[in-house]
Formats: sequence, C-alpha cells, structure tokens
Amino acid sequence: VQLQASGGGLVQAGDSLRLSCTASGPYFKTYHLGWFRQAPGKEREFVAVIRGSGDSTLYDDSVKGRFTLSRDNAKNTVYLQMNSLKPEDTAVYYCAASSLYSRRREAFNDWGQGTLVTVSS
Repeated sequence: VQLQASGGGLVQAGDSLRLSCTASGPYFKTYHLGWFRQAPGKEREFVAVIRGSGDSTLYDDSVKGRFTLSRDNAKNTVYLQMNSLKPEDTAVYYCAASSLYSRRREAFNDWGQGTLVTVSS
C-alpha cells in the first residue's frame, strides 16, 4: 500500500494540529495503521497505532491523553489529532501500514514520506 502523509507545520506550544495519512490501493481496512516520529539525531519512535477495524488504538505514554488516532475506511485515511503540543513533539511524523497490530517499527512494511511538525516554545 502507498501512503501519503500531510498536515504538518509550525505551531506554538499548546496549539493543536491534525495529521492525515491517505492510502492508495485495495484492502485498506485490512491494514493496521501507525504513526511514528523521528526527531533530529534520534531514533524513529512509536507514537500510536489503530486496528484496521478502527475499534482499538495504542499510544505511547508520551502522547497519551493528548493525541487521538482515528480512521475513515471509506476515505482510506487515518487522522492523528494532536492537542496540547509541546516542543518535544517536534519531529518528522511518518505513517506506516502493517498486517500486525504492533508498536514495533519492524512490523511495519509500508511507509509514507513523512511530514514535519515543529512546535515552538
């Protein structure tokens, strides 16, 4: 599956931003979709994942309660709503697809191109 991420930008601390990831190809609802992020000089880290059915999500502790992941299978799109943004949320955000419902980066085979989120203090 091909993935296209969008929605990044420059915001201030405390602001909100919504990222989108649209997939092309069939069987979208069979894929579990995740978001990862990579800050400069750091490893790519897990942010959140949603089941293909949309009825279950997992979040990293650093974003729990601030970020919400949802999907619209009719539009082949997942959304990452990010509220109460902090400077430490600054990173390139990547969406990815997997046949496994997992937090592990290695479980995801298809990746989007990334979208930059910058949070100023």
